[in-house]
Amino acid sequence: MVSEPIRLLVADDQALVRGALGALLDLEPDLEVVGFAGDGAQAVAEAARLAPDVCLVDIQMPGVDGIEATRALRAAHPATRVLIVTTFARPGYLRAALDAGASGFVVKDAPPEELADAVRSVHAGRRVVDPSLAEATLFDGDSPLTPREQQILRLAGDGRAAADIAREVFLSAGTVRNHLSSAIGKTSARNRAEAARIAREKGWI
Repeated sequence: MVSEPIRLLVADDQALVRGALGALLDLEPDLEVVGFAGDGAQAVAEAARLAPDVCLVDIQMPGVDGIEATRALRAAHPATRVLIVTTFARPGYLRAALDAGASGFVVKDAPPEELADAVRSVHAGRRVVDPSLAEATLFDGDSPLTPREQQILRLAGDGRAAADIAREVFLSAGTVRNHLSSAIGKTSARNRAEAARIAREKGWI
């Protein structure tokens, strides 16, 4: 008896990438792409409509990002597995994705056959993680930044002054500067811009 193909939903904000991933996966006889989504909110809505077996999700998408989408997908549709497929091979993203309920994390430049195998593995209930990224995560560990430091460093990375950040987060400018100083120390950076860059590279913000 021929088994039913694994039904897939592809979520990526870049139409070209969405189409390419879908075309590659559709070439596999046991895989079937049943839908696409351009952002996290649409991925959650399409998952409710299509009930895919596996949802392939990018990390950086407008509005609801891949981490938030994964958490929402797993809460609303426990039977749907989530495989993160992203350009951003950052240890912090891997840890956040797994904590949100993702079953796998692979990078977009992986060979097509590896991506197809990753889909099959997460559908079978196994966890799949890019080996080099898993090693980096072990060495980098958890983010040392508090949620408030992450928030302020994210805003500071846009070039905003402490007073502007303070108004946005309802804190005093002095408290904002203290959080920035702490974040700079924890990232071993020389200034707030470098601290934001390091934190972004590690996927901490």
